[in-house]
Amino acid sequence: MKDETIFHLISDIADKNGVSCVLIGGFAVNHYKVTRQTLDVDFLITKEDFERILPLLRNAGYKTDYSQEVFTRLKSNQLMLMDIDFMFVDEDTLSKIIKDGEKINIANKRFIVPSLNNLIALKLHSIKYNPKMREMKDLPDIINLIRINKMDFKSNNFRTLCLKYGTEEIYSRIVGILED
Repeated sequence: MKDETIFHLISDIADKNGVSCVLIGGFAVNHYKVTRQTLDVDFLITKEDFERILPLLRNAGYKTDYSQEVFTRLKSNQLMLMDIDFMFVDEDTLSKIIKDGEKINIANKRFIVPSLNNLIALKLHSIKYNPKMREMKDLPDIINLIRINKMDFKSNNFRTLCLKYGTEEIYSRIVGILED
């Protein structure tokens, strides 16, 4: 196998094809000092760029496991390659997240993770639109990101973030948990 890890594979494919993607999910959470196990790798990408690299991912042994309008999960038939989740956003949103993001290295490959606020916004959005599936994973991530990174969860800026990407109920739950 040419690519040692999923990080080598994605980096090589993205670089060779001029595709921008942002590392989100568990690896992004880990970057902000919250230790969380993860069984897959999550990326934010435009649907158009995903369609451009999908044939290359299929050639590397990936098959579509689940797909909907804003999300696709790929599974690999090779033990060394983790499953990949792709979340689709428009070009403007991706550009803003990249502009505000941080560059990190994983397996000697460069990736961008969202800023802390953008990562929390993505998690709030996931909870808002899919509470049954996402709340058990994303709410603890948000709480831990706030605690470990000493965010001012009572600030107007944080409340505005929660109301823009989540709901008043989610914001109240976060504050309630953090005040205990």
